[in-house]
Amino acid sequence: MTPTLPAPSSVPSAPGVRHHDATRGTGGGRLPLRADLADEVPYGAPQLDVPVLLNVNENPYPPSDAVVASIARRVTQAAHGLNRYPDREFLDLRADLADYLAVESGVRLGPEQLWAANGSNEVMLQLLQAFGGPGRTVLSFAPTYSMYPEYARDAMTGWVAGRREEDFTLDPDRAAATVAEVRPAVILLASPNNPTGTALPLATVEAVLDAAARVEVDGAAGASPVVVVDEAYGEFRRRGVPSALELLAGHPNLAVSRTMSKAFGMAGARVGYLAASRELVDALRVVRLPYHLSAVTQAVARAALEHSDELMAQIGSLRAERDATAEWLRGRLLDGRPLEVADSDSNFVLFGRFADRHAVWQGMLDEGVLIREVGPEGWLRVSVGTPQEMETFKAALVRVAGLEEAR
Repeated sequence: MTPTLPAPSSVPSAPGVRHHDATRGTGGGRLPLRADLADEVPYGAPQLDVPVLLNVNENPYPPSDAVVASIARRVTQAAHGLNRYPDREFLDLRADLADYLAVESGVRLGPEQLWAANGSNEVMLQLLQAFGGPGRTVLSFAPTYSMYPEYARDAMTGWVAGRREEDFTLDPDRAAATVAEVRPAVILLASPNNPTGTALPLATVEAVLDAAARVEVDGAAGASPVVVVDEAYGEFRRRGVPSALELLAGHPNLAVSRTMSKAFGMAGARVGYLAASRELVDALRVVRLPYHLSAVTQAVARAALEHSDELMAQIGSLRAERDATAEWLRGRLLDGRPLEVADSDSNFVLFGRFADRHAVWQGMLDEGVLIREVGPEGWLRVSVGTPQEMETFKAALVRVAGLEEAR
């Protein structure tokens, strides 16, 4: 399998966004844009003002008054020192994250094993800046998060997509064989996966780790690939589904990425983080920009972590709403056939298959409900909202797609 640079993005742009030739300067000259960016467009998840927003996997519940008060208090304290650069190593925040993970996943890590950045997007880019680059390859398994090939592109790293099975699981033997064939520098495993919601058993992750340990990265004698398990939706996993954090102790080349955007309802704060060996974290310190995590961002994150018990209690209701939504979808017929619904350990559900999914997406938008047209052809994805929002979604979907209740 020959590594290739990613193809131009197929992600649709937001309605009303006008694109232009990015290589054309205002004075008639041409800008020296990298050749692999010439036909690209910006990330384009629609941001539309409609009554029900269920398209980007946000937490539908805003921070409570108690959380807002803690944020205001900590940000006020930080504001008094904004004439100084922030704590470059943010060890207090890293210690708070370690304490949180010890409770959430039962895995105790040292602060030096945690890293944070402006969203898990930046964490991923730093990983590829440190371990990818020209002449190296990142491997993942499609369908998966649409931004992965763009991270690879931005880090000038080759991109290879292996394949998941028809039910969106990952066959351990096939995955291991792909690792041996591609010989990547970085392997990205989303668990739970986006857009399918599928979580990986630890045995599958271990099979990939074992395969990676038998591969030597080109140009790095004796070095094996870094395996990244992206657990952006990890808190939403069903009971009994373990976290890859449990594998960190025996695998220094493993990194587990998380975010505060989803479970903590802090998408607007832009805080992502990862857990890994101290050596791997130290490598990220080489490529990060100086003072990359502002004092205000650190204050907001630490304030939210003060209320982790309250915020985690909310996760149970979102899990229940997700499971109820999946069950409702499975009980509906489309042209006489039951809807297909992927098992989900996330805060969203992937469902289909529609002969013309764009028509269904547009029909839902006309009804005031924004969902996501993403993933394999014929499928749509809905984020879990409040009970009232999900009732609106169901009623609109019945009208738009002509669904019938299975008898």
